[in-house]
Amino acid sequence: MIQLKSTFVCMVNFLPKQIDIMKFLKGIIALAIAAFMAPMALQAQDGSDVVDIAISSPDHTTLVAAVQAAELVATLKGDGPFTIFAPTNAAFEALPEGTVAALLKPENKEQLAAILTYHVVAGKLDKDAVVKAIESGNGSVTVTTVQGGELTAYAKDGGVFLKDENGNEAQVTAPDLMGTNGVIHVINGVVTPK
Repeated sequence: MIQLKSTFVCMVNFLPKQIDIMKFLKGIIALAIAAFMAPMALQAQDGSDVVDIAISSPDHTTLVAAVQAAELVATLKGDGPFTIFAPTNAAFEALPEGTVAALLKPENKEQLAAILTYHVVAGKLDKDAVVKAIESGNGSVTVTTVQGGELTAYAKDGGVFLKDENGNEAQVTAPDLMGTNGVIHVINGVVTPK
């Protein structure tokens, strides 16, 4: 306990004087909780398919609503196998204001389905398969999505990232959530086709 206290005091002494210590501590605690919970955001249960896994996650309610609005539930509950790059609620919230609401309207179902299927690759590509393909491709690999567009996966700063056809990037934050008909990799951004 004394060691922890002296380490904390030492750490606080290096902070700029303008920083509110309580806000700093709350931020550190929030980051620690997020880091601890991220891999557990989606837990595959025996017999759960990729849709069931997403439905069970409080961090993917926007994605689930979008899949329902695009009438893709039955497709994604099919045999597959599918590799799904699943954006979190926060990823959807980072889109320009009004984007999600507009996409969820019935008249935009086709555009929504195109964006969602751009997050799906045919086959079951777990983290090891993706990393191996990146290594074999000298640092990156391009995959064709179910939508027909291409995503580029690459390694950076010890993580796996995706780049869409518009140059937008998203990082895989929780890989290998295994379902009976595929695998989900949680990502922190929404990727879009041209």
